[in-house]
Amino acid sequence: MRLVILGGGGFRVPLVHGRLLADPDRLVDELVLHDVSQDRLSAVTAVLDAQAADAPWRPKLVTRTHLDDALRGADVVFSAIRVGGLAGRSADERHAIEAGLLGQETVGAGGISYALRTVPVAMDIAERIARYCPDAWTINFTNPAGTVTEAMSAVLGDRVIGICDSPIGLCRRVAAALDIPVEQAWFDYAGLNHLGWLRGVQVNGRDRLPELLADETKLRSFEEGRLFEPDWLRALGAIPNEYLHYYYYARETTTEIAANPQPRGEYLRHQQAAFYERALADPSTALTAWQETRAERERTYLAEARQIAEAGDRETCDTDGGGYEQVALDLMAAITANRAATMILNVRNRGALPGLDADAVVELPCLVDSNGARPIAVDPLDGPALSLVQRVKAVERETIAAARTGSREKALRALAGHPLVDSVRAAREVLGATEW
Repeated sequence: MRLVILGGGGFRVPLVHGRLLADPDRLVDELVLHDVSQDRLSAVTAVLDAQAADAPWRPKLVTRTHLDDALRGADVVFSAIRVGGLAGRSADERHAIEAGLLGQETVGAGGISYALRTVPVAMDIAERIARYCPDAWTINFTNPAGTVTEAMSAVLGDRVIGICDSPIGLCRRVAAALDIPVEQAWFDYAGLNHLGWLRGVQVNGRDRLPELLADETKLRSFEEGRLFEPDWLRALGAIPNEYLHYYYYARETTTEIAANPQPRGEYLRHQQAAFYERALADPSTALTAWQETRAERERTYLAEARQIAEAGDRETCDTDGGGYEQVALDLMAAITANRAATMILNVRNRGALPGLDADAVVELPCLVDSNGARPIAVDPLDGPALSLVQRVKAVERETIAAARTGSREKALRALAGHPLVDSVRAAREVLGATEW
């Protein structure tokens, strides 16, 4: 099988490669890395070569800087691009902060700016996939994942599936807190990407979530439980996705991020620039440099939310079990090897989540096999959650329309309509600074 990774010079590619090396079935025999930067490809290739030095087997590795050449003959495409690079992310966050808004990559004004820049490129990629490898399955990593997946689905239909490791990681950590095997539980999760709630944990026909909500010690034993106060979790009757901290604690997170002299995107830009420079200067140290950089990246993830919650440093158990790379490869195996699985994914709704139309991309449990991913019908969200989801979905669609048409009026409507943007003037200021 030929797997193509778009954004193949990206920092997380070694995570995918490491999982491929450990795959006992060796499903992928050719790995194609595409990137617009040959330097990034060279640096990442040095890491991969070091990873494979003692491996008994590795897929054939090919690098390409021309997109059409990379796509021809693909069976599966991982889209993990970052339009504008980390400099673009840094600018998105900084512009929001300067307008007095939340400065975050995928949530609020920053996420809209990122989507305005990314959607046209993602649409072009979708059209090229349809032309050069129409039978390929596309797995979208690119953020904001729900918005980008919905845009690409206009071309690729149900053959594009969006992934995120946040809900799957949440379910895994909740299972550990309850001391139950994750494969024996059914997780009632529903919402949009970076905007969902775990509402039940069914084990042998009994919901174990109330037990967890009643036990403060168990709640504080995992990442999401520490981010949200127990009384709020009990009021919700659910465990929110970690990104809902930006909504439920909007005032505090906006202040905390603005007080940081170096926003997250800027920090990562300098950190990764140092990694690529070191890997290119001395390829023999590339793997060590990557491992050190990754450890620091993981440790500082969502640092502002943990600071507000006084949750302390991120624990190893919160990152164990694999992230995007494991989700993507599990999904790929379920489809290409017809291994039936249930996964929380970003797919077209098809009536599964009441209150949203059939074509709205939602984040729900899905049945996955060789026919792709089909969402499982779930109970409606409660009133406050549904109203928030509907408002954010409307903003996502206005953003897609703006990106596809170049309409600044639609872009302004999207920005001003977001729940975390409290001023048309602030929205106008962000739009005026955004390059798209």
